[in-house]
Amino acid sequence: MAKINPDFKDELKKYGAFDFNACYNCGHCTAVCSLSTPEDSFPREMVRLSVLGLDENIQTSLKPWLCYYCGECSETCPRQAFPGELMMTLRRWLTAKYDWTGLSGLLYKSLSLSILFFVLLIAGVYYFAVSEQFNVEKIMHIGHYFEMFAIIGVFSIIILPNIIRMWYFTIVKSGYKIKFNTYIKKFGELIVHMFTQKRALGCDDNQIRWFEHLILVIGYLALLFTTVVLDWFGTDNDFIIVLGYVESALIFIVTFIFIFERSKKTTELSSHSHPSDWFFVIWLFLMGLSAFFVRIFIDTGLIHQNLWMYLFHLTVLVQWALIIVPFGKWTHFLYRSFAMYFDALKKTK
Repeated sequence: MAKINPDFKDELKKYGAFDFNACYNCGHCTAVCSLSTPEDSFPREMVRLSVLGLDENIQTSLKPWLCYYCGECSETCPRQAFPGELMMTLRRWLTAKYDWTGLSGLLYKSLSLSILFFVLLIAGVYYFAVSEQFNVEKIMHIGHYFEMFAIIGVFSIIILPNIIRMWYFTIVKSGYKIKFNTYIKKFGELIVHMFTQKRALGCDDNQIRWFEHLILVIGYLALLFTTVVLDWFGTDNDFIIVLGYVESALIFIVTFIFIFERSKKTTELSSHSHPSDWFFVIWLFLMGLSAFFVRIFIDTGLIHQNLWMYLFHLTVLVQWALIIVPFGKWTHFLYRSFAMYFDALKKTK
């Protein structure tokens, strides 16, 4: 028998905005959702589970991740209950539940704590620069190795265990017994959704936003490869240099569009921005922009007189790698891709 958590509504409100008293269970949100099906019906089911305090049912569900928040359900809700925002809130709550460290939940619920973490990392980067006596070559050399070790460390210590917890909650705890060869056969679903997020094309009038996200994902992953593997800041190869310029430009142009659209609040998606939404898009914008200018300073021979530019880029990079990637909205991209994979596994039964 499912256990009711009477405090769940209060807990959930800390992760976003939702008026539980507004919904009267008409089901209009599910009727208008172009992604909702008889097998995967939402968001009405998630609304009812949230109102009833059935948090364990939500924890074992993939449905919050099957929503791509086009906003139509919230725009047409007769009670202005904002079911789309509830689905977004549930994704933040689930991220906190998957995270074995508990830091995701703390940072989602406390803006002041998030700011404190950002400030501490700024101080850490400045202390590092002072300890190295502002030696440009050495600081950039160590910064390059930080990128490599941060990727390996964050993935192996934080992200991978969290994905395993997600698998346990949604597959094992739900009672599904999947054969090993099925995991292999369906693995392509993970790759396809991770790189294309093709399910978003099923949302009405979502093609432009899908294309922007596709360009951003490709640009981000390509720049990550170019800076870490091809050593963009340290290479003299013209092709790699130009490639890095194009990739970083794509990132800060697309993210600038996102920031502009979110600040106008002209769509339902941008009407209820959580601080983590802003952190994600602003820091990605700053990372692309600062990387672009660091390379310009290197090519013009001005980097020694303008170490501050690289230190700014390094600060953004450290905050991105140690806060936003493991504990912020970046993980939504990863969890949603695995949700599509796990959902495909479930449907083989």
